[in-house]
Amino acid sequence: IPIVMGTDAGNIGTLHGPGVFREMALMHEAGMTPLEILRSATVNGAKAMGRDDLGTIAKGKRADMVLLDADPLADVGNLSHAERVIKAGVVYDPEALIDSIR
Repeated sequence: IPIVMGTDAGNIGTLHGPGVFREMALMHEAGMTPLEILRSATVNGAKAMGRDDLGTIAKGKRADMVLLDADPLADVGNLSHAERVIKAGVVYDPEALIDSIR
């Protein structure tokens, strides 16, 4: 059964954004491997939305991605270590993005 990453963000105490990392930690505690969790947030999510232009890196797909500074397969916590964000071909520094909303 495909599992798709999601949160209960919007409920009291569950924040949009950071809530996904807590959900991923809980998925790991429940027995999912880091690879299964990564797939739940990428390819499985795209399939659940009926989007064949998202979810994997391949020719003809959207080039929106998050580049990490640590191996997410070694530790699921590394999924929160964004080094760069690429959206519509523009490269963003995560710290600059956070600073822009303060």
